[in-house]
Order: sequence, then structure tokens, then C-alpha cells
Amino acid sequence: MTQPSTSTPSPRQPLDATVPDYAAIKQRQQATWASGDFAIIGVTLQIVGESLAEAADVRAGERVIDIAAGNGNATLAAARRFARVTSTDYVPALLDKGRARAAAEGLTVEFREADAEALPFYDGSFDVALSTFGVMFAPDHARCASEMMRVVRGGGRIAIASWTPEGFIGQLFKTAGRHVPPPAGLVSPAMWGKEDYLRQLFGMEAASIRAQPKMFNFRYASGAHMIQVFRDYYGPVHKAFAALDPAGQQALEQDMLALLDRHNTAGDNSLVVPAEYLEAVIIKRTPDVLH
Repeated sequence: MTQPSTSTPSPRQPLDATVPDYAAIKQRQQATWASGDFAIIGVTLQIVGESLAEAADVRAGERVIDIAAGNGNATLAAARRFARVTSTDYVPALLDKGRARAAAEGLTVEFREADAEALPFYDGSFDVALSTFGVMFAPDHARCASEMMRVVRGGGRIAIASWTPEGFIGQLFKTAGRHVPPPAGLVSPAMWGKEDYLRQLFGMEAASIRAQPKMFNFRYASGAHMIQVFRDYYGPVHKAFAALDPAGQQALEQDMLALLDRHNTAGDNSLVVPAEYLEAVIIKRTPDVLH
């Protein structure tokens, strides 16, 4: 049986000057997600975890891993369905939030600090792998997809919820990127929200890929309210504002307000912003089919 993954480079990525420094990028990303308090926003996304658990047909007794679990939306959804859940993330503070939520509901969950690109589990350890807006942020997409496939048994399911490039969050990434450019060479995390890109990532190891676009509605008192919450608690936006001088912060805020105004469906007295995401379920081929 193959040993758990180490942090060696992805076999799908050539070792040349065009490859980004994933280790350095990941270190910065880890600090980004540890900043603010993502759980404040994360809990509002719980409905996505419930939908994903249903799409994956999570069943009682199955071994389920939630990868890049954050504060545990998919974790709790699977545990409520009486699965045997392992919740993983590389930010210990977020695991602590998930642990507290599980304890409050009396749910039994194992929590493990783990990198989505180097999971410390044997091949085929799980029946189902879940991730809600988590693995899409890992810098090395190919390695992350490979790790998800590796830890799931043949015939098992991988279910992922990812923001789309065209949707509100994809546009928010682009807006922030005009003010604070992302590291050179990185593929946008929103590419996980494209079905054809998932087919490239999971390739011949996938027996099937079923994907459908869905909507999540962000609900806040106003555009200014949402920006303040994201600025205080959502790591990428928190860090973007911190990287700018006062004039730059004001410019970013104005661009974000304009984006929110374009997407707001609630009129002048509130804020409802539909955000498109892709819900995808990948079935892993069984060994006899692979050969």
C-alpha cells in the first residue's frame, strides 16, 4: 500500500523556471487564511455543504474526508448523515472552529491538520472526499486533484463546490487582483468552477464527472456592510486592504461597492448578491477499469 503523500513536487508539473514557488505561495496563503476570522463568513455558507453532501450521496457509515474544510460546513453535513468524518485543514484555528461546532451538536468527527496537496493518509482510505470552496485555493491544482483521487477508493466519489470565474466571487477576485496582483504564474482558483477544467485535472482516473452551476445568495444589510465584514474577517480581502495605502484602500472599496451595486437584486434597502458556483461530483474509476 502506498504511503501517505509527502511534499515532493507534483508529477504533472515540470521542474523549470516557469513553475511558481508553490512552497512560498502556500506559506503566504496560510497566513492569509489565518488572518481575520473566516468562520464569521464560513457559517453563512452552510447550505452549500448540505447540498454537496446530498449531491455526493453521503451515507451512514461511509468514510468521508473534508479537505480544506475551513470551519467545517461539509464536515458537519456529512456527520449529520452519520458518516465517519475526518475534517482537515492547514489552518489550526479554523479546525478549532469546526471542532467547537461539532461538539455543540454532539457530532463525532476526527480533526486533522493537513495540507490538501500532501494528505497524510493511505491510498483508498475514504469512500468520499468533499470540499466546499476549499481545494480551489490550493496553489498547485494538479497535485491537489491527484491527492484527492489518491485517498479515495476505486468507485468512490469526490464532490467539490467551487466559485465560477463568471460569478460574483470570481469577479471579486478580479477586482481585488487589479489592486493587489496575485503571485505570478498562478492559475486562478476560479478555474475549478469550470467543468472542462475539472476534466483536465482529473483526467482518465475519473469514470464520470457530473457538474451543475448553482447559486448561493450573500445577504447583508448593504454593500458597505458586506465590505466591512469581508475586510475584517475574509482573509484574502483583509490582506488586500492591508497591502494598500489609504488611497489604494479607498479605490479598492469604491470598485467593490460598484461590483456589489451591479449584482445586488434587493434594491436600496438591503443587499442580496447571487453568487454562482459549480457543484461537481467525480466518480473514481475502479482498478480493473484502469487496466
